[in-house]
Amino acid sequence: MNIRTIRFDDKEYPEKLRKLYNPPKQLYCLGNISLLNNLSIAIIGCRNASQYGLKISKIFSDGISKRGITIVSGFAHGIDSEAHINSLNNSGKTIAVLGCGLDVIYPKENKGLYSQILKSGGLIVSEFPLGTKPLKENFPIRNRIVSGLADAIIVVEAKRRSGTMITVDCALEQGKDVYAVPGNIDSLNSEGTNDLIKNGAIPITNYLEIFT
Repeated sequence: MNIRTIRFDDKEYPEKLRKLYNPPKQLYCLGNISLLNNLSIAIIGCRNASQYGLKISKIFSDGISKRGITIVSGFAHGIDSEAHINSLNNSGKTIAVLGCGLDVIYPKENKGLYSQILKSGGLIVSEFPLGTKPLKENFPIRNRIVSGLADAIIVVEAKRRSGTMITVDCALEQGKDVYAVPGNIDSLNSEGTNDLIKNGAIPITNYLEIFT
């Protein structure tokens, strides 16, 4: 594995992360490190996404990647994977931020996606050293990098208590714009997004709205 270690004092270290109050001391990177400083949008949401959520993730990642904007997400099942996949399907660039070492593919079912990201000029990044297992406590730590690398965040689906909402909290602390897709009022997967809108997140029903 041709892993690059980028430390805080290195010139390649992304400026967006330097601004965090608790920036990672180093990043382990596989792939195109130039993406770290690209204009980027995070698309995030439920692991057990609904068909509605997967459809919206596809539509948004399709449209945004066609505009040359890098898609950032957390490589999880559901909304995250759909965003990565459709960015690549449109010859776009994507950054996957892991909650484990770069030599530990999690979830295992994403082995093909892992390879596709690297073959397509994307980037896989982690602050955890090789061999680090995907422990539950790693993912909230990972989430601040997902939001930190993004210039704005789109939440497609989210339960009220979820890792997605932790990423939103990180984004708000970082002063990022948070967009939320409204959903069915009787869907658990939309309780978080609907609450975000009620609490001041920007409602979004068309990806073009992020550019206005």
